Amino acid sequence: MTSHEPSSSKLWNYDVFLSFRGEDTRNGFTGHLHAALQDRGFDAFIDEDNLKRGGEIKPKLLRAIEESRISVIVFSKCYAESRWCLDELVKIMECREKLGQQVLPIFYDVDPSHVRKQEGCLARAFQKHEDGILAEKDDKEREAKKERVKQWREALTQAADLSGHHLNKG
Repeated sequence: MTSHEPSSSKLWNYDVFLSFRGEDTRNGFTGHLHAALQDRGFDAFIDEDNLKRGGEIKPKLLRAIEESRISVIVFSKCYAESRWCLDELVKIMECREKLGQQVLPIFYDVDPSHVRKQEGCLARAFQKHEDGILAEKDDKEREAKKERVKQWREALTQAADLSGHHLNKG
């Protein structure tokens, strides 16, 4: 470390953490974005390259978010269907608040207002999540799931309020 680098630079193991729904954009937009970042010398975390097979996924993903200077969230039509993606999003927004992490949302073929208000395709995803709450028999589990869905909704609203990029496929 040279004298002109901030001491906080030790904190970051990655330049960019990419949060995305794999089946929506891995082999298209997000894959190309990852390659472009790598080609330009940025260390970009993407789950398939940076996670060792057979290891526990969730703790490593959450640590990678904490250790990234910037998080790029690629909101796509099915992003909110994934509990994993939504849990990542909550962690990203937490790191933005507590660690000053930069967050860049990309609205990939999805309307930012739908993300903000959980409308359109996001409304359907949240209906499924809430149906899961109603089906839960255990009171503690039901309350925990309610709280989790509330956190997801808040994180989506906060992220959609950030300045980002809106890209349409067609």
